[in-house]
Amino acid sequence: MSGNGARSAHEAGHAETRTAGIKDVAAAAGVSLGTVSNVLNRPDRVSPATRAKVEAAMAELRFVRNESARQLRAGRSRILAYVMLDGSNPFFSDVAEGMEDTADEGDLSLFLCNSANRPERERAYLSRLEQQRVQGILITPIDPDAPVLDEIALRGTPVVIVDRTRATRTHCTVAVDDMLGGALAVQHLLEMGHERIAFIGGPMSLGQVRDRREGALRALRDAGFGDDHLVDLDTSALTVAEGRTAGARLAGLPAANRPTAAFCANDLLALGLLQTCVSLDLRVPEDLAIVGYDDIDFAAAAAVPLTSVRQPRRQLGRMAADLLLQETNDPDHEHQQVVFTPELVVRASTHPRA
Repeated sequence: MSGNGARSAHEAGHAETRTAGIKDVAAAAGVSLGTVSNVLNRPDRVSPATRAKVEAAMAELRFVRNESARQLRAGRSRILAYVMLDGSNPFFSDVAEGMEDTADEGDLSLFLCNSANRPERERAYLSRLEQQRVQGILITPIDPDAPVLDEIALRGTPVVIVDRTRATRTHCTVAVDDMLGGALAVQHLLEMGHERIAFIGGPMSLGQVRDRREGALRALRDAGFGDDHLVDLDTSALTVAEGRTAGARLAGLPAANRPTAAFCANDLLALGLLQTCVSLDLRVPEDLAIVGYDDIDFAAAAAVPLTSVRQPRRQLGRMAADLLLQETNDPDHEHQQVVFTPELVVRASTHPRA
């Protein structure tokens, strides 16, 4: 007797927690399966009274639409994904917001994945996303020429490369002219009277870092200075902590050879450098002028507001998502390589030398 009672209670528990389906809603509302389907997919075809009755049944049964089943029947996902390079960098969060704007307008979801600049993690995410049959993948890749990006596209999942460029036109790419950005930063410092400038950035395996440094060298050469006027302080990552460490190395250089200005490959490095300057009583910009890159929100809010090279972050993300949707919706889509122009934003961390 007790065994049967226990079994009944167990079964009742399962009945209570079972997810309600479309048949349950139809039975509770006293309508056909087709009517429930219309309420979900084509509500304009259902009278207000019937629609209210069906919606009331859904609420009572705690019905949740099975979007996976819907996508399986339709043969198409309603999910986009962005594999970002560094989830701790606000630059990529701002780019993702632009993508989300486009996704929202198309009634799509955006999944965010952080490779953390680790190749094995990037590969794992790409594999999972392809298996999930996402509608398309946006990625800031560690290596924009990686064969896996071609393989995924050939298997039918569109891929748009973000904040990187490719020599071939096999994918849509959206990026910023980082060589120009580096040149703008150093041209400004030269105009402020600085002739020996530190470049703080790395690793050099990152294309943006290489391009920004090359732009800096180009500006020096155009002004008649040799490459030795750019003092490299390599970093292992583009983080605040690495900026602090680079600042300590810079402060430790002999005063006679110490650069009077620093161009940092991103704003996080510049903020770390600024923190070290404050801790060592080095005045910014009197003892050291600083230019960052990206113009994240923290740049303007720093103890000494940072001069920075602004990238149109949100616009970059929106354009990338727009191109991805164009590719998924148009079989005759032609790949585009979009390059935005950076802008120098001057603040208190630089001014003419006395």
